[in-house]
Amino acid sequence: MDGSHDVPPAATVCVIGAGLSGLASAHALALRGVDFVCLERSPDVGGIWRQPGAGERGPAYRSLHLNSAKQLTGYADFPMPDELPLYPRHSDVAAYLRSFAEWAGLLPRIELRTEVVSVRQDGDAGWTVVSRDARGVETERRFAQVIVASGHNTEAALPDPLPTGSESFAGTILHSMDYQDGSDFAGQRVVVVGMGASGVDIAADLSRHAARTMLSVRRGLHVVPKQLFGTSVDLIADAPWWNEMSFAEQRRFVEQALLVARGRLSDYGLPEPDHPVFSSAVTISDEILSRIRHGGVIPKPAIVALDGGRVSFTDGTSEEADAVVFCTGFRMAFPFLPAGCPAGPGRGAGQGAVELYKRVVAADRPGLYFVGLIRPVGSITRLVEAQARWVARIVDGDVALPPADVMREEISAYLSRIEERYGRTEGASIQVDVGPYLRELRELQDA
Repeated sequence: MDGSHDVPPAATVCVIGAGLSGLASAHALALRGVDFVCLERSPDVGGIWRQPGAGERGPAYRSLHLNSAKQLTGYADFPMPDELPLYPRHSDVAAYLRSFAEWAGLLPRIELRTEVVSVRQDGDAGWTVVSRDARGVETERRFAQVIVASGHNTEAALPDPLPTGSESFAGTILHSMDYQDGSDFAGQRVVVVGMGASGVDIAADLSRHAARTMLSVRRGLHVVPKQLFGTSVDLIADAPWWNEMSFAEQRRFVEQALLVARGRLSDYGLPEPDHPVFSSAVTISDEILSRIRHGGVIPKPAIVALDGGRVSFTDGTSEEADAVVFCTGFRMAFPFLPAGCPAGPGRGAGQGAVELYKRVVAADRPGLYFVGLIRPVGSITRLVEAQARWVARIVDGDVALPPADVMREEISAYLSRIEERYGRTEGASIQVDVGPYLRELRELQDA
């Protein structure tokens, strides 16, 4: 290991990632005068929002726009420009995040093109972080605290196993991680698998270029327009009248509003959800139902097999296809962290549930925090800012955490509630409700 090149002196805190969450964390630390360094493996700040413009592999694509209103997606201290539309495109968001980093004076403390290789706990003495720069030179540094803000859409999750015959499919099989633009499939016949956010976005994008676009849906999800009653749904979720409702009243309100706004999903040839709204992630889209009604996207059931150039579905039909795009989600992966952190064994499917006190603190690893490792129904920015402010106060010694056993009890109680509402899945363990969680974070800061 060679640490001979010039690097900033060891800081109190290492922030990993310079996307929306990392920049919020850096800003909160800077406001409190906490010494920190932020490590970002990409050539610039902005996280997934800068990837489409850079042509890089990642969960973003060139048609990507915000699903949340700019008023709630911009930082509270630095609103998005008035001239931007309500739902800006990725390049606008990337430029905004860069301008925020400049405005907040964060750039001198951000090391770009610097990948974190490992984060090792040194007992109660802090953390050793090994990073690698663009020249391949590794550097080892000690920090008192580490904030992980690197996002959770990191590893493509393909079906395991893939449909029968996949190995002999004559067309192209790819994950949404490798999808960039619909024009790459001009004139082709494409099957998109999955009805989450990326699935419906990609199907709508493809339908303007491909000869035929099919959307294969195994399980119905609730499709929610970006706006209801002329108001962005995340602005509704932020309204006082909404947060005065009980959960049952909120659910009933949305179910009735969806019937008025779009009718039943089965009328579009899509499966009806087998669960009430807010019992699973919802899909925000203004386009997909319209594209189906205009014949641009053809709904299909689950794939049962691939055979040469054909795709067969569970209803007995088959279609010629040149490509299959699996929009089947991502696995949370933090390969630089100790094994089993932050996902613990035993709960949930796959890798296990994320186990963090107040969705932020690793109870058994003093000095390790996660910012942005949540999945809200609504805009994430206010939550991320509140998390970052709380962590900054902890780091600064202004707030004391409870004992580890108390934190573990809170984690267990939270995961039990999540399992009752959403079931046992890894992704469910990071679900939060915007209003209640924001109030919880604010109470922690006032404590």
